[in-house]
Amino acid sequence: MTAAAVIAGVEGLVVAAWGVAMFFTDSDNAVLAGLTVLVLAALPLAAAYGLRKALRWSRGPALVMQILALPVAWTMLHSSGAVVAAGAALGLLAVAAIVLLVHPSTTDALGIRRTT
Repeated sequence: MTAAAVIAGVEGLVVAAWGVAMFFTDSDNAVLAGLTVLVLAALPLAAAYGLRKALRWSRGPALVMQILALPVAWTMLHSSGAVVAAGAALGLLAVAAIVLLVHPSTTDALGIRRTT
């Protein structure tokens, strides 16, 4: 569960850094876009906090973020340059986090009942 929290936290920090970087673009809507991305960074950061504290609610947002990361990674893989490597890293992190989040030890630690 700690590894899943670390992955979600890293993703949240990267998204937050992207939001801050958007403030410094020459776009007409740089402030609005940057604020929007910063708000989006709150989801993985909150999930990371919840996973670290073993709070049951945190698994859902963490899974949603990983599922949303997969098509983003796929799109990045079909780009060029350093974006391809970043897409591969994102895809691997998302798959690893999904596996960690559905692992029986995680569901047990969060008190989520398994049905047989």
